[in-house]
Amino acid sequence: MTRPPQPEPSAVVAATAMFVEVLVVGIGFLTGLGVLAAAIAGPDNSRQLAPVAGTPLAAGAALAFAYALGILIDRAADTVLAPVRRRLRTQSFPTSSAYAQARLTLTGIPALAARADYARSRLRICRGWMFNSILLTVATDLALWRYPVEHRFLLLATATVLGTLAAVGFYLSWHTITATGYRKLAAQTAPAAAQTVPSQPPTPAAQTP
Repeated sequence: MTRPPQPEPSAVVAATAMFVEVLVVGIGFLTGLGVLAAAIAGPDNSRQLAPVAGTPLAAGAALAFAYALGILIDRAADTVLAPVRRRLRTQSFPTSSAYAQARLTLTGIPALAARADYARSRLRICRGWMFNSILLTVATDLALWRYPVEHRFLLLATATVLGTLAAVGFYLSWHTITATGYRKLAAQTAPAAAQTVPSQPPTPAAQTP
């Protein structure tokens, strides 16, 4: 009896990594939504809802919802940043077909393909957490305003500055990783692309009469 083919280890690892990336982004966004909901509900309502939120059923639902949110935020972030991404890509690849050919060439070089996958993993985390940082900053500021805390204005200023720095830092990291990835892809696939071009036969030397 022939055993069914087992999945490639690299594909399994890539799928697991993508699942973790989406979950990490989704958990961050769900945390921001939770803080925002608590801020809107106020101290009294939040105190009454706290026992329900701590049940295993709520934790399981939150984990599943976080994964779904991660997919949504990843797609939304990619759409928002698409104009910048296309501009960065044109600096290394003049046409979409040239970029597609380079990606196809890279799949034949496993070591370089693995590095490219790692770079894409980092940029997905960065673009997702750029959105998460914005939400968490707004939610934290609103919670600090609604709840009775000491040194409110100092905490508000600190949360706003740190949140803004985090959002800007994630954006700059995404920008750097994206631009570097395109440059590396162009450099790594240029020799291979040149080898695929059929060489022209040498021009015969002119005979001397």
